[in-house]
Amino acid sequence: MQIDWLTVAAQIVNFLVLVWLLQRFLYRPITDAMARREERIESRLSEAKAAREEVEAEASRLREQQRALEDSREEVLGEARQEAAALRDRLEDDIREEMEARRATWQDHLQDEREAFAAQLQERAGRQVIEIVGRVLEDYVGSDLASQLAGTFADRLAGLEAEDRDKLKQAAAHAEGPARVQSSVALKTASRSQITRAIHETVAPEIEVEYAEDADLLVGVRLTIGEQTVDWSATRFLNRLETTLDEVIEGSGRHRPRPAPATD
Repeated sequence: MQIDWLTVAAQIVNFLVLVWLLQRFLYRPITDAMARREERIESRLSEAKAAREEVEAEASRLREQQRALEDSREEVLGEARQEAAALRDRLEDDIREEMEARRATWQDHLQDEREAFAAQLQERAGRQVIEIVGRVLEDYVGSDLASQLAGTFADRLAGLEAEDRDKLKQAAAHAEGPARVQSSVALKTASRSQITRAIHETVAPEIEVEYAEDADLLVGVRLTIGEQTVDWSATRFLNRLETTLDEVIEGSGRHRPRPAPATD
């Protein structure tokens, strides 16, 4: 039997190629996968070991804490009893102080009521005085008084302070309407001419002046130019008297002494 060496050589080459292919694409990937698996297993075992040690350490710490709590339980209960006793004493003191404060407040309230009643009587008396003065002045308002009002107004207008006069002049320079003069009684032609002449000489020589009556004015005259107003009347002085009376009553109520709190 004759051996075909070419075929044998081809068979050997094919075998070697097969072995190389198996080594390259089958055996090595399998060994690599097994190695990686072993590494993961080792890593998980290490993590499990570390976790177990951590759990054992935590359990030991909790046991220590439990022993410490049991040892200090009596001490904690003693402190709680002391705090409860201190709280009871403090609440009793607070209740006692609150009762004292309420009693002092009640006494202050009674004092305030008495002083408020006295202040109300003073205020009512003052209001009646102002009302009586107003009625007396109304009774004396007449036609003879109208001419005197015009003369008094002209004198007061001429005697205005420089600052007030400047304000009226500025208002007249920017006013879109006439100057308005209101009086408590109807003014005659001569009185109106006197007032108009005083306004032209003191404030603005060309401004128009119109006249009207105002029942709220009591023995007086009011001049309005734009947003500026000046007036001389008994109403003005009565209002000032009323304001002063209010301030006196308010001040007496604010500054009256408080009674000292009662003590046992």
